[in-house]
Amino acid sequence: MLQKVKIKDTFVVMNEKGLHTRPATELVKCVSNFKAQVTLHYQNLSVNAKSLLGILMLAAARGAKIRIEAEGDDAEACVSSLIDLAKNKFHMSY
Repeated sequence: MLQKVKIKDTFVVMNEKGLHTRPATELVKCVSNFKAQVTLHYQNLSVNAKSLLGILMLAAARGAKIRIEAEGDDAEACVSSLIDLAKNKFHMSY
């Protein structure tokens, strides 16, 4: 039986206004390109990374450290893409 790939990593929200609607939408778009199940953890909340409403519930401000857990065949590529997106401030410029 094949073992499911499980990847864990973290990113820090660099956006001045935190993880609001526009960067959260970019995050969902990114993660939705992968089959992996992705969960984001912040403080006492855990949400599905493919859920815009879930991400907004995190209310993650600038400097928030978000833990990522991804499980599936493309989990590693998914987490890597997500980290790159966060480093690029979710393509946001104010």
